[in-house]
Amino acid sequence: MGKEQITGSEALMRSLEAQGVKTIFGYPGGSIMPVFDALYDHRDRLNHILVRHEQGAAHAAQGFARSSGEVGVCLVTSGPGATNTITGIADAMIDSTPIVVIAGQVGAGFLGTDAFQEVDLVGITQPISKWSYQIRSANDVAWAVSRAFYIARSGRPGPVVLDFAKNAQTEMTDYEPVIVDFIRSYDPDPEIQLSAVETAAKLINASERPLVLVGQGVELGNAQAELKKFVEKADLPCGCTLLGLSALPSDHYLNKGMLGMHGNLGPNVKTNECDVLIAVGMRFDDRVTGKLDSYAKQAKIIHLDIDPSELGKNVKVDVPVLGDCKKSLALLCDLVQENKHTAWIESFSEYEQKEYEHVIEPELFPKEGPLNMGEVINAVSEATRHEAILVTDVGQNQMFAARYFKFSKERSIITSGGLGTMGFCLPAAIGATFGRPDRTVCAFMGDGGLQMTIEELGTVMEQKSPVKIILLNNNYLGNVRQWQAMFFNRRYSFTPMMNPDYMKIAEAYGIPSRRVLDRTELREAIEEMLSTDGPFLLEACVIEEGNVLPMTPPGYPVNEMLLEC
Repeated sequence: MGKEQITGSEALMRSLEAQGVKTIFGYPGGSIMPVFDALYDHRDRLNHILVRHEQGAAHAAQGFARSSGEVGVCLVTSGPGATNTITGIADAMIDSTPIVVIAGQVGAGFLGTDAFQEVDLVGITQPISKWSYQIRSANDVAWAVSRAFYIARSGRPGPVVLDFAKNAQTEMTDYEPVIVDFIRSYDPDPEIQLSAVETAAKLINASERPLVLVGQGVELGNAQAELKKFVEKADLPCGCTLLGLSALPSDHYLNKGMLGMHGNLGPNVKTNECDVLIAVGMRFDDRVTGKLDSYAKQAKIIHLDIDPSELGKNVKVDVPVLGDCKKSLALLCDLVQENKHTAWIESFSEYEQKEYEHVIEPELFPKEGPLNMGEVINAVSEATRHEAILVTDVGQNQMFAARYFKFSKERSIITSGGLGTMGFCLPAAIGATFGRPDRTVCAFMGDGGLQMTIEELGTVMEQKSPVKIILLNNNYLGNVRQWQAMFFNRRYSFTPMMNPDYMKIAEAYGIPSRRVLDRTELREAIEEMLSTDGPFLLEACVIEEGNVLPMTPPGYPVNEMLLEC
């Protein structure tokens, strides 16, 4: 029996199904039209979500991937359709999110002629993707798709781009499934050197003041159980990066809070007091390290990571442990001794109390005045019993949410970490509702970020996507305004914002909504939001000039945090 002759577009559909894809986020156009025509016959197997902007498709694919642990897929046309995904691709690259972006392209015969909606997508995306490839022949479709998914999900995950020429979409090919599980010179699962693990274990066993830095790599590697067993056995206090916050339950006795510029006082101060620093699946980015010249100079540093380029990139490492942290943590756990670091762990309490009195209590339990962002976030977290997925935009809403939303389940925070993309939240939250339809998705955003991708309310409307949107409206670009207040003599240059009536906008999209101005109404409004089937927009009118604290000013050592401004 001969191979089946089908079009390149049909081959794409079958190849996606072979990868287990069930959800696609996209927007049709001229150069991808044959694919959308093929998709018409696969609607019962491939659920296409029509977004309102291609950037939204990329971010939705990210939200889907981050919540589910699967590869997110987006499908767009050529030219501006393709370039509109660039921000999402770059965001996925720096935050290690596995997505496959499939874009239409002009026919191979027109390449290089400046044809209508032609753009060199491969050239543009090579620096911001794990792999970028142009499919010029229908014969390449099955191989290219399988390779794309293998690269996207393996090793350190990330985005892959397939630029699909129109002629390849309509050509006939002898289709048969292809499985790519090996690429020469690509080693996604490097062998762990036992000698490095043994050296790390000796340092940890001898340490008196150890500290673990928990990064997103723990979530990506599904190593949450291994991490918990390891830190409990050796009695190791932990600080979590922004993207690693849900890798360890917020209420775990060894979880000392968030690292970084707006993190908790204790883990930041103790970074420069510990004698052994164990970093697991994190990048040592500038928001975590502060001034590099003074970062953890007193400590021996152990770094567990699957990406060799991260080992020693920003911070000199004494013991690099290359490999999958699920495996390396298990090996390390076998070699570390059961231990107690009671005095060291208790030394965090001084800073916890100080932060509570100066920052947390006034933010969460104000006695008068306007609503605070923190108290709204805390109230929503409590109302969901700390079981919801948190999606945030970028700005003050992000930092307040990271500080005051609590987590009891893994893979529960979705935010733009490395790129800091305003407008990320709404489409990513939509994607998360498809990635984990069994969980409540709470999307916190500011008035600036919402207006960057507000058109995706149309997607929410059409899909009845059950996103619980909490708009923290302060009539400012809050984070920039805070910096202007602290470092630019309160010269508020183009940060005040005139806002529309969001209740009318929600009504226009058929989304139930409520505005809250007074804290006496807050809990009732949250209950209304959570008890409403489908989407809901809760606008909380918060204090206009609130500040995220504590804060390590840019260029300062990580332990020099401001408790007031």
